[in-house]
Amino acid sequence: MAQKTSIPSGTRDFLPHEMLRRNYIFDTIRSVFKQYGYVPIETPAMENLSTLLGKYGEEGDKLLYRILNSGDAFAAVEPSDLANRNLLSAKICEKGLRYDLTVPFARFVVQHQQDIVFPFKRYQIQPVWRADRPQKGRYREFYQCDADVIGSRSILNEVELVQMVDAVFTQLNIPVTVKINNRKVLSGIAEVMGAAERLIDITIAIDKIDKIGREAVLNELKNKGITEAAIQQLLPILTLSGTNEEQLTRLSDILSASLIGLQGIEELHTIFNYLEMLKLQQTVELDLSLARGLNYYTGAIFEVKANEVTIGSLCGGGRYDDLTGVFGLKDVSGVGISFGADRIYDVLNTLNRFPEATMEHTKVLFLNLGMQESLKAIEYLKAVRAAGIPAEIYPETAKMKKQMEYADKKAIPYVIIIGEEELQCNILSFKDMHSGEQKKTDFEALIKCFLC
Repeated sequence: MAQKTSIPSGTRDFLPHEMLRRNYIFDTIRSVFKQYGYVPIETPAMENLSTLLGKYGEEGDKLLYRILNSGDAFAAVEPSDLANRNLLSAKICEKGLRYDLTVPFARFVVQHQQDIVFPFKRYQIQPVWRADRPQKGRYREFYQCDADVIGSRSILNEVELVQMVDAVFTQLNIPVTVKINNRKVLSGIAEVMGAAERLIDITIAIDKIDKIGREAVLNELKNKGITEAAIQQLLPILTLSGTNEEQLTRLSDILSASLIGLQGIEELHTIFNYLEMLKLQQTVELDLSLARGLNYYTGAIFEVKANEVTIGSLCGGGRYDDLTGVFGLKDVSGVGISFGADRIYDVLNTLNRFPEATMEHTKVLFLNLGMQESLKAIEYLKAVRAAGIPAEIYPETAKMKKQMEYADKKAIPYVIIIGEEELQCNILSFKDMHSGEQKKTDFEALIKCFLC
């Protein structure tokens, strides 16, 4: 019996037309990164678990894929170890697949600090893995497209990152809303709630408002031991309305007793003032419920939502002041964003917004009608490719109908026919597969036609 073929849940194969569309997304994002002065790097798919663990919070650590040690991974395991899952895991798994690109980037910066120039602006387009529950827009293997600048505390970096978000989604023809908040503001909220020591619990909960609703979030806070009085302090903040400026002014009054909260508000004022002057194409708004669950964020945080499709965030990021500190390089601030290419693909697909150009591959097919004909076709084919025109020849001598069907199935727009008559007259027959029109021409005229 033949083995049933399958792939792991939460992963996908990509057919050629899907890869062409994915490359359109990657190329668009990459072009914007380069335009703003970012340079590419790559890091390994797997990192030492000591690099990854403890950087994403308790929930994130649960989603890390651990890699079983090579060889006899259980050689050093004692029977008593089997009762202690954490100890057993540490003994048999020393490496894991990367959860995101930011923590490996921090490790990279520390390891190569003598080889890079600060502020260091890097972009990285690679896959990451999370042992999450697969659902629409959420996969276990997916690509992130990251841009980070590290070694600078300037708010101008945040402003430029929002400009890059605006440029990418404008070029992709996806209307979005860029939501902005600041973790210092969230710290200030926790202070005025009288629950500063519970900041992580509070941020993890309110970050779920879009997913589970306000009432469910309030119940979660109660279940975590946040007092009713503290929750009542939070409610007016989560229900603020008005323009970005009006909300920040009101928030300044509410957080007047919190120094860190006021620092966050001042940073948001600065960002919104710059963005107002720049007149961006996309909507930018303050969202005080935005928390971004990752524990390493310390300042401005961003999240991008599609306006016309219900799906998770298409892009996110924020400021992290000392992520490199855990690897021995203290007091180096960074800020970055990450585009989720897979969700962007789903949005473009749902909205039918992929341009026709993303489907272009082979533009010309030379038919193979015999030895002498194919020799001439190969000669022409070399010149066509040298002119930058994607082209191929049917590899076997076969009936013309079969070769035409091949061109039709691959959506190749033009077919070149070289038969006995064409050989004798030093011409070729040129067929437009869309219109069905066929004409005879010489090679020079054909090239000019393709290049015009």
